[in-house]
Amino acid sequence: MEFQDTLSKVKKIHFVGIGGSGMCPLAEILHHRGYELTGSDNTESETLARIRSYGIPVTMGHYPENVKGAELVVYTAAVKPDNPELVAAKEMGIPVVERSVMLGMVTRRFKNSIAVSGTHGKTTTTAMITQVLLNAGADPSAVIGGKLPLIGGNGRAGKSETIVCEACEYVDTFLQLNPAVSVILNIDADHLDYFHTVENIIRSFRKFARQTTDLLVVNGDDANTRKAVEGLTHAKILTFGFDSSNDYYAANIAETKLARENFTVMKQGKKMADVTLNIPGKHNIYNALAAFAVADSLGVDAAVIADGLHAFTGVHRRFEIRGNFGGITVADDFAHHPTELTATLTAATHMGFRNVWAVFQPHTYSRTFLLLNEFAKALSIADHVVLSEILAVRETNTYNIYAKDLADKIPGCVWFKTFEEITDYVTKNAQPGDLIITIGGGDVYKCANMIVAKYQDQ
Repeated sequence: MEFQDTLSKVKKIHFVGIGGSGMCPLAEILHHRGYELTGSDNTESETLARIRSYGIPVTMGHYPENVKGAELVVYTAAVKPDNPELVAAKEMGIPVVERSVMLGMVTRRFKNSIAVSGTHGKTTTTAMITQVLLNAGADPSAVIGGKLPLIGGNGRAGKSETIVCEACEYVDTFLQLNPAVSVILNIDADHLDYFHTVENIIRSFRKFARQTTDLLVVNGDDANTRKAVEGLTHAKILTFGFDSSNDYYAANIAETKLARENFTVMKQGKKMADVTLNIPGKHNIYNALAAFAVADSLGVDAAVIADGLHAFTGVHRRFEIRGNFGGITVADDFAHHPTELTATLTAATHMGFRNVWAVFQPHTYSRTFLLLNEFAKALSIADHVVLSEILAVRETNTYNIYAKDLADKIPGCVWFKTFEEITDYVTKNAQPGDLIITIGGGDVYKCANMIVAKYQDQ
């Protein structure tokens, strides 16, 4: 860890892309800890307004002079190596670190660092733990991958020695962390453009588990997760799941109205609390059990944990209801992997809608190509499927894969090149009692905005 002591030696830090969802919370925490910050970005956003509200100066556009006076420069993974500010910093001999490295540096300054990992559910679980701790009167810092309504953003700077953050496995960024407590929610085949095999993913999670000092909270129902922590004795391991062999498990599971989940949390055979979630889907019971185990290990009263979980209404873009228009419900969700699609669409079909319309934007050529059949199976859960073009993200189409290839595997599926065409199609064909849910890890939320606007205009 060559940058381990850097924060002890510097006072002035410049953020390249300070408005990014992963950058804003770090800037917030460092500002409240007395560092002098500056930042730059290309587009105005809510997060930039939040940053400016703290008196942090932000320059629009990237220029070499922006880094003058900085003792450390932080940049997001989206910033290219030829960025004028990165080039200038290197020429001036100013240390430069990527955002995940800075997250590691920041979390190491907290006595109780809680890192939430897993292929699916990280954002929701990180937000749940944050909400529960706030509900308990604790004052945690947080770095969340989505907006938590309770705090009006995706991060906060607390005054306690506790920080809750997401630990993303992509390109092994979570190996920059040395948490006191780690959660492993699940391990699934994803980011195969980097990992190539599930075995490699499990190996990385095992390394991450080894870097955890005190406690591992892991999904005992998930074979890959069990494999990742098998034989580890350096930290205490607590398991959660549906099976009663786990330390924490769900009993008496019952769906309430609109598929809100109702269950009893058991700990080693003893009843802890009854929990009713205000978010749909069995997968959220796993997320809630993980949050319960973490909070319980920190000494939070079981009834207070249950209240915090009940008060949790979800995170931005996680089955976010955008409105009801003449009996047609519009929602938006971040799911971009077959397992996530299966969970989201299964929950949707149990919520009493007449028909479920899934508007899906495939995310990366590699993921679409390597998991094509799995995507087709998951999307087929919906009554109607509408696809957009594949979002390239960081890739070129060396796989020769197109939205039509996925559409051909799903009965009745249609695809369009533009969000305008999709908006026209679904608003003409959806009926009262239906759910239209836009799904994807890219900018398909813009299509949800367009659908909402079209209904509002009618």
